[in-house]
Amino acid sequence: MPRSRKSTKAPKPSKTPPAPPARAPFFNRELSWLAFNRRVLEQASNERNPLLERLKFLAIVSSNLDEFFEIRVAGLIQQVDSDVLEPSLDGLGAREQLRRIHLVVASQVEAQYRCWHRHLVPALRHEHLVFKTGTELTRTELAWVRAYFKDQIYPVLTPLAVDASHPFPQLGNKSLNIVVTVDNPATPETEGFLAVLPVPRILPRVVRLLPDARGPQRYIFLTEIIKLCADQLFAGYRITGAYAFRVTRNSDLYIDEEEAENLLKRIEDELRNLRRGAAVRLEIETGVDDHTFERLTDHLGLAREYVFRINGPLNLLRLFGVYDLIDRPDLKYPPLTAHPGPLALSGESLFPALAQREILLHHPYDSFDPVVAFVQHAARDPRVFAIKQTLYRTSGDSAIVHALIEAAQNGKQVTALVELKARFDEANNIQWARQLEEAGVHVVYGVVGLKIHCKLCLVVRHEDDGMRHYAHLGTGNYNPKTARIYTDFSLFTARDALTAEVAYLFNVLTGFVREPRFRHLLVAPHNLHEQIQAFILHEAEAARSGQPARIIAKMNSLVDRATIETLYVASCAGVQIDLIVRGVCCLVPGVPGLSENIRVRSIVGRFLEHARAFYFENHGGEPRVLLGSADWMPRNFFRRVEVVFPIEDPALRQRILEEVLQIQLQDTESARVLHPGGEYTPVERGPAQPVLASQDHFIADASRRLLRNDGEG
Repeated sequence: MPRSRKSTKAPKPSKTPPAPPARAPFFNRELSWLAFNRRVLEQASNERNPLLERLKFLAIVSSNLDEFFEIRVAGLIQQVDSDVLEPSLDGLGAREQLRRIHLVVASQVEAQYRCWHRHLVPALRHEHLVFKTGTELTRTELAWVRAYFKDQIYPVLTPLAVDASHPFPQLGNKSLNIVVTVDNPATPETEGFLAVLPVPRILPRVVRLLPDARGPQRYIFLTEIIKLCADQLFAGYRITGAYAFRVTRNSDLYIDEEEAENLLKRIEDELRNLRRGAAVRLEIETGVDDHTFERLTDHLGLAREYVFRINGPLNLLRLFGVYDLIDRPDLKYPPLTAHPGPLALSGESLFPALAQREILLHHPYDSFDPVVAFVQHAARDPRVFAIKQTLYRTSGDSAIVHALIEAAQNGKQVTALVELKARFDEANNIQWARQLEEAGVHVVYGVVGLKIHCKLCLVVRHEDDGMRHYAHLGTGNYNPKTARIYTDFSLFTARDALTAEVAYLFNVLTGFVREPRFRHLLVAPHNLHEQIQAFILHEAEAARSGQPARIIAKMNSLVDRATIETLYVASCAGVQIDLIVRGVCCLVPGVPGLSENIRVRSIVGRFLEHARAFYFENHGGEPRVLLGSADWMPRNFFRRVEVVFPIEDPALRQRILEEVLQIQLQDTESARVLHPGGEYTPVERGPAQPVLASQDHFIADASRRLLRNDGEG
């Protein structure tokens, strides 16, 4: 049985480290996030990507902006409304941040639609995939559209007049609507009337024209059809204008957990209230007349800086549907055949195999199936007495949830910690929580004041020499669907030191422990932040004493002020620091005398870089390698339950360093380098340096291992 040799605890610095300059620089969090979204947009314009994949990247840009306005912009507007004067990390007030956000978003939206019109539409047409507007239809196509409208759309539309006796209708968050202006020919002297057509979500947003016709495949957006045929809804009136529009609302849940006796019921109530949240953005087609525009903005209470006039199809998120609608494998990424992982992770040999060695998987290049199989096998193994599991985000048909239900039905003690406040997945988690409870699973709804974001599964098994713990610790959610498109790590272990602390943590979360202490796991909000600072400063001390010192940290976001300042201190001491930060980075690299030893890169590619991995050169003569669920952000350090865990096996540590982190640091294709001015640029490649896209490298490596069938994870 493998056993831990060391604690992850770093020696405390022998003296107080020097502080960074009083006015150490930081990037603005919101503008840094928008820079990340720009990098996603670059992938839509990148002709090296398959054409239909470029459509998906364009759709992701829209989806990202939706969430940005629903949460981040909504929060800034609330700060302005409540006269909150506390500046952001970089010193900007809420009003100035909103001003800058508007300028950047306006430019980004313009670039997004320029990419659609100038690049993607012509490229699609070249592949005999034609997107038409209402004015481009032939007589035959127009006849087909009118018939389609009459049969499929007209029956489910409800025109809502807006006049003295009909108030402006309530508009759902991100719902598609058409505002129509009409005149009465009998009273030409009377000002025109206004009506709103809410478009039901059930209707497909992209329709194939004449699907049985030969020749190029032709498509039209639903909004174009409704605008063309709106006259059928207003018999006797003349349509003078029809424009699609969409309202984004504040979607941040507010739950006072101390006052919420029934958290499940309270969140359900809040989800219903979200549809009526304050408007934070209006998107409307260009060409709308001033009178109609003012009626909309006055009703919504929106200033002009929150309004975006769209030159093209509203809500390009709908391009996801186009990707699924078009059966052209030649215009998509080749399917990834993931390595199945060690053969020992199936059948009766699963637990004996884990008793002998730890197993590391790198998803999606290594299949997520072993994670599901781990829970399923535990549910059916008569020697397993208990299963404990955290669930933050799960898929709609979660095999893991079904396995937990099966385990409870088989008489095992099953505990599930379900995070009801997982943003935008609240309704899904409520549904599964109820099913789990009905099956006899002990469901715990988080911890007051904290989100449970850690990724843990513990199995308690009766063996010949007594009870033994087996654990899965991960960096990603227990969601087989997102595991195919997110990069993450999984560790299966029976190492006593780790599994005992996983068991202890579950008891902390479900019971009462005043001051929990951990020696091997780094657990937020208890010791994670303190230990990360200690590890960084330990590298600084090593550098000052003349030893080689290096940090490599891979994460989604870097925002925490104290951690950034500690990294500045380490840089000044001579520590070589490489940061792989996919999204927001508030640290300013390359500043002489402060961060000149820090390099930051972001990788955006086919898969969402989601894994968190940390390398520290000095740990008693060998490196320290950690994986976990936490980014370096205040919310992860102090407002969530997070777990970062050590990799003790030397071979696994070497694999993470040499086969993952160093490969990503050599990426010359998908990586972008952050400069002191805030811009991200492609990696400068030397004349003899080969082109390397790290994700393509990992895919090829998985294929090679499949061919060898070596069974190594």
